[in-house]
Amino acid sequence: MSRWEPDARGRLQAAAMALYAEHGFEATTVADIAERAGLTKRTFFRHFADKREVLFDGSKDLEEHFVAAVLAAPEAAAPLDAVAAGLDATAEWFTGRREYAARRQRIVAETPELQERELIKMASLAGAVTGALRTRGVADPAAGLAAEAGVAVFRIGFGRWVADGNTAPMDHVLRDALAELRAVTAG
Repeated sequence: MSRWEPDARGRLQAAAMALYAEHGFEATTVADIAERAGLTKRTFFRHFADKREVLFDGSKDLEEHFVAAVLAAPEAAAPLDAVAAGLDATAEWFTGRREYAARRQRIVAETPELQERELIKMASLAGAVTGALRTRGVADPAAGLAAEAGVAVFRIGFGRWVADGNTAPMDHVLRDALAELRAVTAG
């Protein structure tokens, strides 16, 4: 095995994604991933807690990026406008990642265990955004409502962005979804 080659983490991620696409998430083992990457199981566990975490590796970075943008929004921004700043930053964070995101989403959609993990990730994101809005001085329940609405916009927009046939940039898709939310709530 070529354990000395650089980027063990990236090689493990690439191997896992290929195997998940070929054989499905449930049929793929950590040993399969490590072997495909030319590494050992022990090396796998140095980088990931389990095979699910390969798919959710960037969750914390995404959350931090979203929250930082909410906190950096202009002081006078309304809660939903601060969330919109977070959505814009999220779209920027995903630049160049559409193909990977679409493959990942297909794998998640096929596996109930991964769908559950995705919901946990979205709940964590909503909690972090709620906290950021509270830090900005937004009281409850407005902070929670704006955060949950923003995460719903992200989730629906993300699904549209990775859908087959979509060519629109993520920031346009998220802005459209946010405009739809505003239209629904304006009536």
